[in-house]
This record gives sequence, structure tokens and C-alpha cells, in this order.
Amino acid sequence: MPQIFPRSNRRRFLAGTAATLAGAFARPLRAEDESQASTRLNGWLEARWEAWLATSPMEQAYLGRKTNYDKWDDLSEAHQAEDFERARKDLEELRANFRAVSLSPEARLSYRLYAFVSRERMDRYAWRHHGYPVNQLEGLHQEIATFLINVHSVESVAQADDYIHRLRGIGPLMEQILDQMRANEAAGVLAPQFVYGHVVRDCRNLLSGAPFDGGKPNVLWADITAKIAALNAPAPVKQRLRTDAEKALLTAVRPAYAKLITLCEDQRTRATTDDGVWKLPKGEEYYAHKLAQQTTTDMTPGAIHDLGLSEVVRIHGEMNAIKDKVGFKGSLQDFFGFMKTDPQFRYPQTPEGKAAYLARVEEIVAAMSARLPDVFLRQPRTKLIVKAVEPFREESATSAFYEPPGADDGRPGIYYVNTFDMAAQPKYEMESVAYHETLPGHHMQIALAQEMGDLPSFRRFADFTAYTEGWGLYCERLPKEMGFYQDPYSDFGRLADELWRACRLVVDTGIHAADKKWTREKAIDYLRENTPNAIADITNSIERYIVDPGQATAYTIGMIKILDLREKAKAELKDKFDLRQYHDVVLSHGAVPLSILTENVDAWIKEMAG
Repeated sequence: MPQIFPRSNRRRFLAGTAATLAGAFARPLRAEDESQASTRLNGWLEARWEAWLATSPMEQAYLGRKTNYDKWDDLSEAHQAEDFERARKDLEELRANFRAVSLSPEARLSYRLYAFVSRERMDRYAWRHHGYPVNQLEGLHQEIATFLINVHSVESVAQADDYIHRLRGIGPLMEQILDQMRANEAAGVLAPQFVYGHVVRDCRNLLSGAPFDGGKPNVLWADITAKIAALNAPAPVKQRLRTDAEKALLTAVRPAYAKLITLCEDQRTRATTDDGVWKLPKGEEYYAHKLAQQTTTDMTPGAIHDLGLSEVVRIHGEMNAIKDKVGFKGSLQDFFGFMKTDPQFRYPQTPEGKAAYLARVEEIVAAMSARLPDVFLRQPRTKLIVKAVEPFREESATSAFYEPPGADDGRPGIYYVNTFDMAAQPKYEMESVAYHETLPGHHMQIALAQEMGDLPSFRRFADFTAYTEGWGLYCERLPKEMGFYQDPYSDFGRLADELWRACRLVVDTGIHAADKKWTREKAIDYLRENTPNAIADITNSIERYIVDPGQATAYTIGMIKILDLREKAKAELKDKFDLRQYHDVVLSHGAVPLSILTENVDAWIKEMAG
């Protein structure tokens, strides 16, 4: 999703100084050369970045800033209207005060990207009631805990008080979430029925343990007490902080989540088992918007569906070749069954098995890190850590995902792996998933972008799904060319993951396109028949595609574009082609829409060809 902030929820906060500064930068000069015009644009863009950032205390914290450290974002309808108006004025001011033809090539690209982002913000406003504010995949009901645990560090008594103030603020924040859910229902939008059971379970998990009830400490209670214990502060101060935190959990957090549980159980009685967004008001138009937003193309649902079907056929053919190579006798479906059930491909469902899985992931990441100079001109300086998904959300979370680093505080990037069900984490997929999420995939691309100090901040933190996820999928294939995947079963895992993304094109459009209207069960059956994945993984993933329409289609579409551009460069440059330089062209501008990526590569080809 193209956006200046990686997360869409923001809270408006006073930004007068930044806004005034932006106005000063925007005043056009009567005569200025390319350098002056570009410098003025970059100053304006940086001021606009700071003005938007000032509206989101949570995003400030994600970036490692300690400003507004006791506050949550504002989710209100009024604030969403302010965001729309802010974006409209940004676009108006950009066009009125800067001329793209007067800018340097890089500044011209910044101009175009900021116009794109501003239009996208405005477009999203029209569909603000079409999403599902809470679901099993994402939502502030989950993010609250992960944010406090992973992002809100406590290095002083004041920051501990800020944490406690945020605990107290969960009540008003939850009221805004409930308002969103009610407004969406009034607009004819309810999540599918199955979603509510997941949300209720996760909320109850978050309210389990001391001080809410007996047993081991609740995840938030354990987190804040550990952070208080580590403070260099007098014992009476620490005791006061613990008392305040416990009171906040009991009087603010518990009733807030109880209200969410009540509303979920109420809405579930009116929800239906229709899963696609075709069921929503203007559902067909909404899905077209989501596909365009996620893929940054104008591909239709039918074209995406057909592309997926053709890719599935191709990958099945490559899998058959591996099946024959390892001497398996039987059909590809038989081979899938073997890969799903043979115990040699799974770690045991024990603490020791989970620890061994995490240790093997560390080895894979280290081995790739040592080989990066072979195919890249630059590597990220930002650290990366591997971490198991927290117990309170592991049952709903996907099998693996990446949390970007804090740009301002040195917080490392986090590669999360889900050890809840080891049967859903086959050994043969460990390499490809790690390459996608860490190196040379998401961690490399996102950390490098954040480290590019010569780019305007909005570009360093921009996110275009087809680019970022297309890069991640490309980085599953690239190691094959580097000599990795020596085990044929691991190479099968690479193809299994590529197949998974191709199947997404089929099931996402099958579920949401108005001319198909696949049920959840039909989509599950398609993945069961065409992939070697475990049924739990299949079910969780189909439910993910249901609540986040279009997003899953961006992976294969983005990867194909990156591969096609690489082959075009090879064909035109011949012996002048350098893979390291090609990767640098793809990465050095930050995340961009696929059309702009094409222009960047074409310009590089022309320059290299002389």
C-alpha cells in the first residue's frame, strides 16, 4: 500500500512549526536553476513529512522517537477527514509551487511519487468504511500489545509513566475502534462471520493471567514489570510504578477489551458467511480499487486470475522434475502428501524442536549474509534479530513475517517465525522464507531504504506492496542462482513458496471478484489440491486473503516485473550487464510503483548502452 507511514492509523498532533516551514519552502522563486529548485522541493517534502509524522505518536515511536511518548493515534472520523484535507492541500501546493521540468531527475521522481501518494491518500478516504477495523490478521486490538512490548522501551521513570499513561489511554482508543466498527456496519460493511471468533479468542488471550486472573503473569503485566525492574530507580518509585501499572490494567485495559468482545459477539449474530468483498456496497468497484492500490497496475481480476492459473501449471512442471530427481514413485499429488506427512520434514512439537528451528533459521541468515557482496554493491548496516511470535497472538498470526527497524533509535529489524504449530513449518521451506523476510529480501530492502539519507524521508519509508513483496519473492529465487538450495527438497520448498504466491492470484480473485464469488471452503479446497501446504496454513492464509483483499496478488506480479526487467537489461546490454548494478538500480530509489521501476531500469539501460 503506498503511504508515507508504514502503518495507516495516525493521531493528529500540533504541527504548526512544520506547516509554517513547509509554506516557506513552497514559495516559488522567480528564477532558479535545477539545483535550487530541487533543494527547495526537498525542503518542502521534508517539512511535509514532519507535519504528517507529528499527527502520529505511534509512528514516531516506530521510528525510534520518544516524542508524544504517552499517546496513541487518533482514529476518529474527524481526524480521517483532516487527513483527506491535508492530502488535498499537499497536492494542490505541490502543483502550484513546483514545476517537475525544472527539477533534477531524482527530485522529479520525488515530485511524482509525492503526487502519487497524495492522490492515494485521497482515494483511500472514499473507502474508509469498507475495511474490517479488527480481524484475525491485524488491527489495533493486536497492535497495542506488540507495540508496547517491542516498541515502547523504558529507560527512565518518565518513560515508565508514559507506558502506564498509554495503558490508561487504551480505553478511549478502544472507543474509537468501536466507533469505526459501528460506522462500518451502518454503511453495510461487516466482517465475515468467522472473523469474530478469532478476534474474541485473541482478546481473551490478552486478558488472561495475572493480574486479571490466576496463573502466570499476563503478557503486558510481565512486560511492564520487567521493564520497571530493570530501571535504575529507588525501590519506592518502582513499587509506585508497579501499583499504577496494575491499576491501569485492571481499570482501563480489561474493560476496554471487554467492550470489544461484547461488540464482536453482537456483530457476529448479524454477520454472514459470504466472504468476498463483492458482497459490500459497490463491492466490485472497491475490489478494483484494492487491486490497483496493491499491484500499482491496471490489471483486471480476470487477467490476474488467468496469470495465476498459468503460473501454477508452470511451477507444477518444475516440481514434477524434482519429484523424479529424488526417485519418488507416484503422482505430484502423492508427492505433496509425502511432503506433508513424512516426519523427516518437520521439527517436533516440543520446546527443543522449536529451539532447533530458530537456531537453524539463524544459520540460514548468517550464510546468506556472508554471500551478499557477490550480488550486491551495498548491504544494510541495521541489525536483524530472529524472534518467535508471542504466545498471545501465535494462533492467529501467519507463519513468518518481518517487523521493520527503528530508524532513529537503532532498534533492529525483527524476523518473526511462528512456532505455534510445527507441522505448518516444514524444514524444506526454511531457506526460501528466510531469504524472503530477511536477506536479501525485506530486511535488506527496507533497511537500505531507511539508510539512504540523500532521499527525502517520505521515500525512505514509503511502501508499495508490489515492489516490496515482489522484491521479497524475487529474493527467494535469486539464491538458487547463487548456489543455495543444494538439497533438492529445499529447492522443492522454494518452488512450493513460489507456487503458493501463484495460487494466491487464483484464490484472491476467486473469492473477491463479482463474477466468481468463491466460498471460503472452495478456496481452501483449491489450495489443498494444488499445494503441499498443511491444512492449518491453508486455512489461516485463505482467511487472511478474505480480510485483506488484493494484497496477496502483489507478490507474483511484482516478482515477474523485476525478472522481466532484468532479462530485458541482459538482452540489451549483453556483456555490459552487471547483476550487482542492476540490483542497485532497483534498490537505490527506495520503494516505487512498478511503472516507475520500469522507467528507472530503462534509463539505466540507456545510460549503460551509451
